[in-house]
Amino acid sequence: MSADLHYLSLDEVARRLKARKLSSVEATRTMLDRIETLDPKLKSYATVTPERALEDAARLDAETAAGTSRGPLHGVPIAVKDLCNTAGVPTAAGMAIHATHVPARDATVVARLRQAGAVILGKLQMTEGAYGLHHPTIEPPVNPWNAAYWTGVSSSGSGVATAAGLCFASLGSDTGGSIRFPSTMNGLSGLKPTWGRVSRAGVFPLAESLDHIGPMCRSALDSALVLSVIAGADPDDPTASPRPVPDYAGSIGAGVKGKRFGVPANLVGMDGDSQRAFDGAAATLKSAGAILVDVVLPEFDEATIKWVALCGLEAALAHEATFPSRRAEYGHDLAALIDLGRGLSALELGKLQLVRSRLKGEIEGLLASVDLLLMPVMGVAAPSLAALKAAGRTPQTTAARLRYTAPFDMSGHPTLTLPGGVTSDGVPVGFQIVGHAFDEAGILAAGHAYQEATDWHLKRPPL
Repeated sequence: MSADLHYLSLDEVARRLKARKLSSVEATRTMLDRIETLDPKLKSYATVTPERALEDAARLDAETAAGTSRGPLHGVPIAVKDLCNTAGVPTAAGMAIHATHVPARDATVVARLRQAGAVILGKLQMTEGAYGLHHPTIEPPVNPWNAAYWTGVSSSGSGVATAAGLCFASLGSDTGGSIRFPSTMNGLSGLKPTWGRVSRAGVFPLAESLDHIGPMCRSALDSALVLSVIAGADPDDPTASPRPVPDYAGSIGAGVKGKRFGVPANLVGMDGDSQRAFDGAAATLKSAGAILVDVVLPEFDEATIKWVALCGLEAALAHEATFPSRRAEYGHDLAALIDLGRGLSALELGKLQLVRSRLKGEIEGLLASVDLLLMPVMGVAAPSLAALKAAGRTPQTTAARLRYTAPFDMSGHPTLTLPGGVTSDGVPVGFQIVGHAFDEAGILAAGHAYQEATDWHLKRPPL
């Protein structure tokens, strides 16, 4: 068994399991031992379920011995963000008021992972209610690359655990950037699918019309394998698209030759590290056969400010049963967001919807002339905890951070975040590829082509 088993790709682990060169019990024990050793410092897990994981692994090994395979995830240990209901396991969504909530049934995405043979190691820590800060009673996860730096929100535990070798893949959620921020800060390949591509049934909402569930992995190929399992129509979620689910892994070798990539000429607020990662990605894709086309982004700043208000409005709906009646049990950040949403007038709501509709149309118009769009994730490549504290949290500072992520939550377009460099402080830097609605296959193939030509996704934190 490889000494670096914990850092193998999901795809490689799956192939070893299928060939019976590795057992699911061995892989699961390796992960559980590593969690026990490292997670007291990294704090990425909200709950670990070792007994259940080992029981599931043993059962799946028996199926393998009998010649049965449930697919590429059969026997692979992964973990899920703690807003995905997991039957019989606490699911708190990062909230003190839900600390004792134990659902009776799995969220659809968790049920699909289990049906595909994945071993669920536990639930990953997150910010309160999937918004901006962790609840004051929770110790935030620690960036395994450099503890002085942000882990990204709100899928912070998912980013840390996957990067640190405490699971082979994870699920996150993205309402304004919460798959993409922790993916770039932890050196992962994180996919925000098209809104409606993945069911949200059984997932605690932050803002239902903005929430996306997706994989956080070590490669575009791994993300393709997980997406194929969790995507698809769901009778428990009428907003889940009935479109057939492609074989994303099967088409991932399509490459980018002849594909037109929009490259924005009017990026603002970019620091040197973020610009270098962006320029390097463009050069690599061009070398792989892509055609780079200069484009001009629409005005994102107003829409991103409006994202804060829209998120607040929908968060107020999500928390109507407990806020303001249990306000004292909320952290300041989430409470302030809900207060903002509850204070909106009907006229203000109407304006929000008009801005959102216009933004979606502008992004559709931009994509009409290209196949894919190359974007940064953040202007500041790797914010430190000290810098974030100094900047404070206002709607304006939040909107500035979300400038290149939240617009694609408002429009619902799919994006794939990929690692594209490392700062002088040893923290990863990322960029994102945006696609047409339901063209996850296209952005995954582009990401795979980039990763075939580079090795940033193979870098590991110094643990």
